[in-house]
Amino acid sequence: MVKTKPINLAPFRHLYPFPSHYMELSSSLQYHYIDEGDGEPVVAVHGNPTWSFYFRTLIKGLSSNHRMIVPDHIGCGLSEKPGSDRYTYTLKNRVDNLEEFLHRLGINTGITLVCHDWGGMIAMAFALRNPGMIARIVLMNTAAFHPPWHGNQRKKLPLRLALVRNFTLLSKPAVQGLNLFAYAALYMASVRNLPQAVRMGLIAPYNSWANRIAVFNFVRDIPMKSRDPSYALVSATDSNLSHLAHLPMLICWGMQDFVFDLTYLNEWRRRFPHAQVHAFADAGHYILEDKPREILLIIKGFLKNNPV
Repeated sequence: MVKTKPINLAPFRHLYPFPSHYMELSSSLQYHYIDEGDGEPVVAVHGNPTWSFYFRTLIKGLSSNHRMIVPDHIGCGLSEKPGSDRYTYTLKNRVDNLEEFLHRLGINTGITLVCHDWGGMIAMAFALRNPGMIARIVLMNTAAFHPPWHGNQRKKLPLRLALVRNFTLLSKPAVQGLNLFAYAALYMASVRNLPQAVRMGLIAPYNSWANRIAVFNFVRDIPMKSRDPSYALVSATDSNLSHLAHLPMLICWGMQDFVFDLTYLNEWRRRFPHAQVHAFADAGHYILEDKPREILLIIKGFLKNNPV
């Protein structure tokens, strides 16, 4: 068995000063989360290859008036990183984990979901299971549906993701061995030149082969055909998103995103025409790294103008 490697928080602790909390899930795995502030709950759900560190600006800026709850998915951040013999890295298990976590925290109503990347699929699937718990939704460069139509065909998976997903003999050593997926994101997912401490913070949990198991399996779990393990759950989420149309929704979008591009943003607009949309021409996939203060102010205004 490959052992995990300790994670060094010291180089970026000043950016991420929050006390850690852990919950032992029914699977006996340790689920790490940040729990800051009091008031209406705001639950931020990250994607791949980020973790709760990505939401640090929102945690600091919103926790004076809200309870900021930010978990790390199993295999990510400071959560336990089990081998595939102990945990199956699928969308369903991500949703199950989030659902168990929030129910056991006793948070049953008034939740504002903040979602990024694959976190949007996880959070929206959870919301459809528990619609009475959700009050507002904030989306950032994400999807909760199959690839949208682009002309007369569905948008294809970008080549770089397709290579990781489909050519495992090459991609597994590159992603899990050399950490190329997380490293590449530091330069491709953000428009600005990220400070060294931020770069270290974003990739710190993924410092060994064993600690990168979730990064690889997130991409492997992207469903493209009906036989894929997560296809049915994505299809159900896709088909039922309209059940959330009554909720206030904010969409903040970095336009320089080679995965979640304008086609995805337009699909959100089509499905939720009432949504408040802010598109940033000079921001990329890591929109909270490119526009942290702007996004914080927009979210504060959205929460104030849409009281629970």
